[in-house]
Amino acid sequence: MKTPYKNIYTVLKINRLIVLAVISCAFLTCIFSIWIAYTTNTKALNSAFAINTDGSIIPLKLVTQKENFKIEALAHLDLFHNYFYNIDASNYERNLEKALWLGNSAIDNLYRQKKADGVYNRLLQYSLVQKVLSIQSDITETNDTYGFTTTTIFEINRGSIIDTYQLVSTGNLMVVNRNFPNNPHGLLITDYFENTLKKLNDENRKK
Repeated sequence: MKTPYKNIYTVLKINRLIVLAVISCAFLTCIFSIWIAYTTNTKALNSAFAINTDGSIIPLKLVTQKENFKIEALAHLDLFHNYFYNIDASNYERNLEKALWLGNSAIDNLYRQKKADGVYNRLLQYSLVQKVLSIQSDITETNDTYGFTTTTIFEINRGSIIDTYQLVSTGNLMVVNRNFPNNPHGLLITDYFENTLKKLNDENRKK
């Protein structure tokens, strides 16, 4: 005589096998996930740092930020020196106004000094054209302070006479909020100083 208990035992065995299979799959899935996370983390640790020139370790994110900062700093300095020194009778007011947005009171004081010395009056009186030929900037970092030295070559066209000059200026850069379009790079020139200004003769220009 057949009883229903045999079918129940069979069903229970099947359920047990299914439960064991599910638990085994879950266990294997966890092990695989842990292994994937470990290998990913190891690869990230091995590639998340760069070696500085003095042998110290620098996070790549910080390296990228500094590289981006240098690019923007050079563009900021190029923009300022073009505005401040690439001037003529028709554009000097507009260019100088734009240049003043890129620096602090040191730039404003220099502008006022040049104005008091009659630089811009002579620009108007003799229709002078001051044209920037090249701008070369070097940026240094000391204790999270960024300084720069910029060499600007420009010429002054007096009609029949064209004189070329080399200006070496220095200063620091301070990070501020971006102000479009007045200060797109979010940097401010501080402690700006015109160190040397010399006239270049034809021999110097060829070099």
